[in-house]
Amino acid sequence: MITYWQQEDGKLVNLDEEELDGRKVTWVDARSVTRDDIIELEEKYNIDPENMLDILDSDELSRVEYNEEYSYTLTILRLPVFSPSDDISYFCTPLGIIMKEKLFITICWTDCEVLKDFAANRIKELKINDFPAFAIRFLSRSDTTFLRYLKELNRRAVTIQNEMLRSVQNHELIQLLNIQKSLVYFSTALKSNQLLLEKIRKSKIMKLDEDDIDWLDDVEIDNRQAMEMAETYSNIMTSMNDSFATVLSNNLNIVMKTMTGWNLVLMIPTIISGYFGINVPLPWANSGWVGAIIIAVMSIVVSIFTYVIIMKSKITSTVRMAKKKVTKTSPSTFKQRRATQKQKRSLRQLEKSLESTKKSVPKKRRSKTEANK
Repeated sequence: MITYWQQEDGKLVNLDEEELDGRKVTWVDARSVTRDDIIELEEKYNIDPENMLDILDSDELSRVEYNEEYSYTLTILRLPVFSPSDDISYFCTPLGIIMKEKLFITICWTDCEVLKDFAANRIKELKINDFPAFAIRFLSRSDTTFLRYLKELNRRAVTIQNEMLRSVQNHELIQLLNIQKSLVYFSTALKSNQLLLEKIRKSKIMKLDEDDIDWLDDVEIDNRQAMEMAETYSNIMTSMNDSFATVLSNNLNIVMKTMTGWNLVLMIPTIISGYFGINVPLPWANSGWVGAIIIAVMSIVVSIFTYVIIMKSKITSTVRMAKKKVTKTSPSTFKQRRATQKQKRSLRQLEKSLESTKKSVPKKRRSKTEANK
């Protein structure tokens, strides 16, 4: 879909192609382009087909260059996209900006929130006549959108973590994996945009004035902040996944311990019945149901005995763990023991001094009474 925009009274106005004023700068907004739209853009505005393929490549990195053959400036930057219908809801897409005479052309293979904000006049103090400033505003809006999406990803991760503390399921693990993928996409896109900002500052492809340089400094600060947030959130996600993996393995070990214990309990009756199933003379062969009852009672008693032994081993293990915790809390180091001994000695000295003062007080009182007499 191709739309045409011109600025009137400081606001962008959507116009038909026949209503455009040739004396004003026109913003050609091409989103969710089809094959017919691509052919129309290449023929009408004389765009290099190789550049068009680069713009439509979802893995294309950010860059700025001047095409001498077709005489226009090409800028490719990475924008964040939110698509709730996809498995990975947050990802990045390239946006191609072509600056040519009185045409500012943006081409994107999908729709995103940054382009919607520009079309809805949510960006204040826009200057469509100043091409470098207009391109920098796209970078600035993408950084603010990156920051907001990163906060939303962090909130989602926290809610999933709280749900996993109750019960761990495969669906929640897949959601965490998708969030981690989104963070990787964001971090790579932000690094690519950072290189683009440095190239715009160093190269002379875009002619920047003082206001553009100041605005570029602010954009670099926001971009670095988003990069740091993406790195910290990705590190938190990796540590979270590792911790949940250890919890799952620990739960699996507990289940396997209980299963092995029950296998040992149930194995003893099968051993007894299997022994008497061999072709050997049975002690209660001619006694009717008495032999079967005796064998059943024996197997039950032995099973209970093994179960008690297993439970005792678990209880002793828990007691040992408790003792270890107690020993850990007690002063274990040599310095701590030395400090406790000094405190005890000082307390003893204080007690002795108090006792001596108590004994000396009545002697002084006696001496005073004798002197009065």
